[in-house]
Amino acid sequence: MLNRRHIRIKVMQTIYAFKGGEGDNFKAEQTFLLRSLDNMFNLYLLLLSLLIELQKRSADHLAKTQKKHLATSEDKNPNSKFINNEVLLQLKNNVLLQETLQDEKITNWELDNEYVDVIFKALLSSDLYKEYMQTRTSDFKEDKNFIVDVFKEIIAPNDKLYDYLQDQNLTWTDDLPVVNTAILKIIRKLKPSSPEKHLLPELYKDDDDRAFALDLFKKTILNQNKLNQAISEKTKNWDADRIADIDNVLLQMAICELTNFPSIPVKVTINEYLEIAKEYSTPKSSIFINGILDKLVREYEEADKLNKTGRGLM
Repeated sequence: MLNRRHIRIKVMQTIYAFKGGEGDNFKAEQTFLLRSLDNMFNLYLLLLSLLIELQKRSADHLAKTQKKHLATSEDKNPNSKFINNEVLLQLKNNVLLQETLQDEKITNWELDNEYVDVIFKALLSSDLYKEYMQTRTSDFKEDKNFIVDVFKEIIAPNDKLYDYLQDQNLTWTDDLPVVNTAILKIIRKLKPSSPEKHLLPELYKDDDDRAFALDLFKKTILNQNKLNQAISEKTKNWDADRIADIDNVLLQMAICELTNFPSIPVKVTINEYLEIAKEYSTPKSSIFINGILDKLVREYEEADKLNKTGRGLM
């Protein structure tokens, strides 16, 4: 679920917030980094559980409708297609998922159920829902496509839900696009025969990704003086105050990655940090960073300092 670019972003944010120097203890920042990464999984669980809550909310709504004092024939025999949606039932009846929600104490919607109501009302008023409910039966494929569309068109873009998630955890703002993409991917691949584990993906692709996050953070912090010197030598015509703090952090990380991670291709490193700069820094930052890194790479190649291993890594 967690990709290398997002790992770099998390490391960037942690280093940016770090106020110490090479010799200072950065255990608290390292703990913050790991917690920030791990909290992505809780965001995933929270949004997945929202789908379950919508199913429960719909079931309660139908039950109340049937008990109306002046219930119509339609009220007494409501269309239960949504609450019987096979994907929603698969989520609701997934024992492993339910146990994980309990273990991680994902109880937000019990405490803040007004946000479930917000999404439920948006669902009921949508053309997507009205079209889906025109019939009373469906197959797994239709049910799955509908839930994908509900998540993509109603849940993911909801401003009130976004504000709520931001209030719950500030780092979730940056995590949301990655988590939303992961949920859509997992639901699209869901089958009636899928094992329960399918709905609980690993946060890291492998152990190397977690190690990469820690190594990149520690090696950047522990070599800040050396990295800053390399930046300074290539920005002699620049006033230090004109270099954005984020740009300086990105340059530190990029140079650290170029010189300390032999298995990562040079082009991958440069492209990743240019894309992060476009998203998180000034409009001209990517051009500035590209110019500095290009000079350094040529210099390192001439001095044989890149030490890249494997074919095609230059």
